[in-house]
Amino acid sequence: MTGTTENQQAARRSDATRATILDAARERFVADGYEKATIRAIARDAKIDPSMVMRYYGNKAGLFAAAVAIDPGLPGLSLEPREEIGRTLVRHFLTLWEENGELTALMRVGATDPAAADRMQSVLREQMIPLARRLGHEPEQAQARAALCVSTVLGLALTRYVLRFPASVALGREEIVDWLGPTVQRYLTAPTP
Repeated sequence: MTGTTENQQAARRSDATRATILDAARERFVADGYEKATIRAIARDAKIDPSMVMRYYGNKAGLFAAAVAIDPGLPGLSLEPREEIGRTLVRHFLTLWEENGELTALMRVGATDPAAADRMQSVLREQMIPLARRLGHEPEQAQARAALCVSTVLGLALTRYVLRFPASVALGREEIVDWLGPTVQRYLTAPTP
């Protein structure tokens, strides 16, 4: 019985250490970006030895992948009313970007790091394309439509949250929804040109 209790305590300590490392990594990746963030700096922030980071995550790429796991939750998004799905998606993505600093880090890194780019592409593959298919389009149309939607949302995210263009930052949420919602709607539901 004592062995089981000790194992449970060790597992809790291990889980706590992992969580501490991930918290420190998220903050460091957001602050410094992928290239400048180091295992040593993350370990220092987490107040642990760098070897522990390597033990749990293998390398910086593995740590990054664990720290910026993204799930925009599109499968659970209501598609009704159908004529509002564009606006609904834009609102949904705005909320994700505003509540998740890791997405900003992922955006910065995605342009130069293949692993981060694949992480972002997984959202397209696993969530946006199936969403476009649920709206009744042929598979090849669903891919193009999903890619156009993502390019619109990522373009806004780049100018608003990463590059911080004053005009993008100054827009209110509903203004953004009013501008981008109809575009995303058209990409998802309009007849093929």
